[in-house]
Amino acid sequence: MLKVLASTWALLLGLMLLMLGNGMQGTLLGIRGAIENFSTTEMSIVMSCYFVGFLFGSRMAPEMIRRVGHVRVFAALGSMISAVLILYAAAPHWIAWALMRVVIGFSFSGVYITAESWLNNASTNENRGKTLSLYLIVQMIGIIAAQALLNFGDPAGYILFVIPSVLVSLAFTPILLAVSPAPAFDNTRPMSFRKLYTTSPFGLVGIFLLGGVFSAQFGMASVWGTQAGLLVRDLSIFIAAIYVGGLLFQLPIGWLSDRMDRRRLAVILAAIGMLAVFLPVVVDLPFLGLLAVAVMMGGISNPLYSLLLAYVNDYLDHKDMAAASAGLIFVNGVGAIAGPIATGWLMGLIGPSGFFLFMSVLFAALVAYGLWRSTQRRETPDASGAFTALSPTASALAVEAALDRADEETTPA
Repeated sequence: MLKVLASTWALLLGLMLLMLGNGMQGTLLGIRGAIENFSTTEMSIVMSCYFVGFLFGSRMAPEMIRRVGHVRVFAALGSMISAVLILYAAAPHWIAWALMRVVIGFSFSGVYITAESWLNNASTNENRGKTLSLYLIVQMIGIIAAQALLNFGDPAGYILFVIPSVLVSLAFTPILLAVSPAPAFDNTRPMSFRKLYTTSPFGLVGIFLLGGVFSAQFGMASVWGTQAGLLVRDLSIFIAAIYVGGLLFQLPIGWLSDRMDRRRLAVILAAIGMLAVFLPVVVDLPFLGLLAVAVMMGGISNPLYSLLLAYVNDYLDHKDMAAASAGLIFVNGVGAIAGPIATGWLMGLIGPSGFFLFMSVLFAALVAYGLWRSTQRRETPDASGAFTALSPTASALAVEAALDRADEETTPA
């Protein structure tokens, strides 16, 4: 692991700074939106627009890279991110923020694709699995640490918008100076929805529902916290706890996924997640109780994403996995766009508890659909699609590389 870190530290440092900037701006907007008296509906649209941009970026960025090259795309999108992070404070209007969130979502998607291609190229067949594991850890640490930075300024001022802008700008220095040119890569055409559904109805529906869960966590947690009256310190701790859970639960759930029926495990995890996030709806929990819910919420949803990807791949030939992964990422993105809007509607209807109720409903739908599918297709294949820890923000390139490497590691010599 130390050898891998020594060869990729510059890339990983740059990616961590990117996650610091992105994690900080997502939470900060929810807090500042309340200060500007934006309604819950307005903030839900603002938060949803990030995923609109991210989805378009995932489809358009590879073509941009092929036309003008990695360095130019990376520099151009990075400049737009830094500019938008400053402009948030200069143009505190929800419509302006919504448009800027489309731009920043598009830009971050392209930046991730470019950085992940470099990271993939910088690793070897022998260390690619460890490199991708470090990548996930760095992502989580970056988002967790970003929450602490929120306590170093006044959300009503400018400084907290300047900090992520500077961090994102600094992120490009180690990446651009330390890496070799990345190879050109093909933009994998997604598998059709019809074929994905025919292959694994439970996997497709589950990935779509998880898109809503992730976007609620990433986009609406700060809106919930301000509506619930949390202090900035407590809100930052709550959001950090979500990603701590995601980091801690990946390994044990991955271990279980190789030793029991994956559909059954997914249903069990979704049921646990449903109960955990429904608890704050019916019980007025103390802050420590909310932290426990946050850990469970992130600890269930993040590994569940990786589990469902592996489950779909159990039904596929190796040659079809890349196309299926690209299609599932698109489906997840569509679900993510709807998540904040539906959450905001529920919060406007019943108050802050709508944040948890929305995720509970999605987990319940996943449980119900999984149980119904077990009556339609009782047999499930052996766990041939290797489980590998993946982030919902990972591009198709990173997902394909991770699954390829995990598949190699689990295939007998």
